[in-house]
Amino acid sequence: MANCAHCGAEIIGESFYCSQCGQKYCNYHRDPIDHDCNVVREGLGLQQLPTTTPAHGQAPQISTIPQEQTYHQEVAPSIVRGTTDGTYTWFRQEAQVPVNAFDPDSGIKFKGILLPYKSEFIHLIIGSVLIYLIGFLLFYDATLVDQGYGWAMFMLAGFYMTAFLFHEFGHRQVALHFKLQTKFRLLTFGMVLTFFALFSGLIKLITGSFSLPIPALPGAIVVLGLSKVDKTTGLCKAAGPFVNLVYGIILFIISFLIPNSLYPLNYFIEVSAYLNFMLGAFNMLPIGILDGQNIWKWNKKVYIFLISSLGVLLIVTFIIMNTRLSLILYSP
Repeated sequence: MANCAHCGAEIIGESFYCSQCGQKYCNYHRDPIDHDCNVVREGLGLQQLPTTTPAHGQAPQISTIPQEQTYHQEVAPSIVRGTTDGTYTWFRQEAQVPVNAFDPDSGIKFKGILLPYKSEFIHLIIGSVLIYLIGFLLFYDATLVDQGYGWAMFMLAGFYMTAFLFHEFGHRQVALHFKLQTKFRLLTFGMVLTFFALFSGLIKLITGSFSLPIPALPGAIVVLGLSKVDKTTGLCKAAGPFVNLVYGIILFIISFLIPNSLYPLNYFIEVSAYLNFMLGAFNMLPIGILDGQNIWKWNKKVYIFLISSLGVLLIVTFIIMNTRLSLILYSP
């Protein structure tokens, strides 16, 4: 059987021949945008000529002029490529990743990315503002305002935003350590979810009614050049939950260092620690595109350490938040 020239997987069933680059692909990568057709053609050194209409039952043919000599070699099936995985990752043949893949002239068309070629700063500003607004709507409570603690809603929204951003920066910095191209990017589908979350929060704010929490993920770190699940991929994925673990522990310790005379400031710092443990533990679930799936496949000991540490601290902080322990530990 043939192997998909994009992901390297053995093609079971029908294969799809691309007349633009002359390669065979599986059903998931049959469309040119899904296998970066223009980048593949450039990497193979092929210039396309007008194609002839194939006879019935024959595979389409493509005439090419090599830049230096006739090209007879297909993309090696041993080179593994793939699609979106984890935080939002493209697996590509290293030789086919341009020096600056995020440049408009790179030839790469980013699928599912909003404003793909705008600066990372713009993406970060938009993502941060949206996460902060959702955090504010999430923690808005008229009772806090009546008691003179309205400032707590703004503070908790800020910690909610930093928990999200620090998680993503964890992925980003490890990717940079391995000299991989990476940037924070707004996700098209994630923005749709985010606006639904904002709308739900506004309805709750205006009507005072209960609303189910809607997940919000305006953006994520995009990493190019990762291989399949290995040490590099595992460390990149583990960095996000690990940052939440460390950040949460620091906040938890600070909550006990703040004098009880400043209550409820110390209590709200403990709540901020809980937010980090919750975010980190959620991302450790070994399902879908969450970090936990790749961490489990890479190193089960690392997975068990992270999920157990985050899980225990999540339970501890939750109990403190919702019992009289909060008054015993933090009130004057």
